[in-house]
Amino acid sequence: MVVLIRTAYARGMTSTATTPSVGNELRRWRELRSLSQLALATQGAEVSTRHLSFVENGRSRPTPEMIVRLAEVMRVPMGEQNRLLLAGGYAPRYPHRATDDKALAPVMAGLRRLLDAHAPYPALLLDDHWDVVDANEPVDALVTGCDPGLIEPPLNVIRLCLHPRGLAPRIRNLPAWRTHLIHQLEQRIAHTGGDPDLVSLLEDVTAYPSDGTPPARSLVDPVIPMEIEVGDDVLRLFSVTSQIESASDVTLRGLHLETFVPADDTTRQLLSR
Repeated sequence: MVVLIRTAYARGMTSTATTPSVGNELRRWRELRSLSQLALATQGAEVSTRHLSFVENGRSRPTPEMIVRLAEVMRVPMGEQNRLLLAGGYAPRYPHRATDDKALAPVMAGLRRLLDAHAPYPALLLDDHWDVVDANEPVDALVTGCDPGLIEPPLNVIRLCLHPRGLAPRIRNLPAWRTHLIHQLEQRIAHTGGDPDLVSLLEDVTAYPSDGTPPARSLVDPVIPMEIEVGDDVLRLFSVTSQIESASDVTLRGLHLETFVPADDTTRQLLSR
């Protein structure tokens, strides 16, 4: 399964969506970030409120430098900054390569080594939609028994966890884990300004059957673990997420390592056998 993921994920990153006006898009992002024109103008954007109003209304064309400044102040993701530049009639600023591009090979190889080094504990490399780009061998034990259709590329981790033919029947604390995953998905949707693929994923997974009302979050437990049945055993794992903060490529910036760590000694011993 791991090899299948690795060979099937790599693909070009293209979009054929209609390009909206840059003024409307800048206004949309400003409103998403709950910023007034005055607040945006005075937070390092180096533009007057009058000029910003003209840009948003289409009476003035912003330079690419101005678009980038505004986008950075509003914490617009790299890929969306490229779309803003295209909407303004300019070339994208950040490259958006496929994962098998030669230029990314050293980074992808390094991430692969991190996955392997995390064994015997599960670890996955995910893209910005929680699709699996790569995974280490211990992940195979977790997905064994899932509907084969759910583990065909692109394998989406949130869908796999919450689907009734995926991991959901084996996750003992499903209400709490489901709430955790959906909260992460909602946060990513807000960060990306309403990525339609993420919105569609949220609609799908919230429609899956849920197993009761999630309990109130315990203030005693330091983390929310995933408690999952594997054969006759129950593993308790918490996840640690890491990203390449220095990435200047859209694809790399969207990747994140999801490494699972034993939440108790019993799990550590079971995975170390």
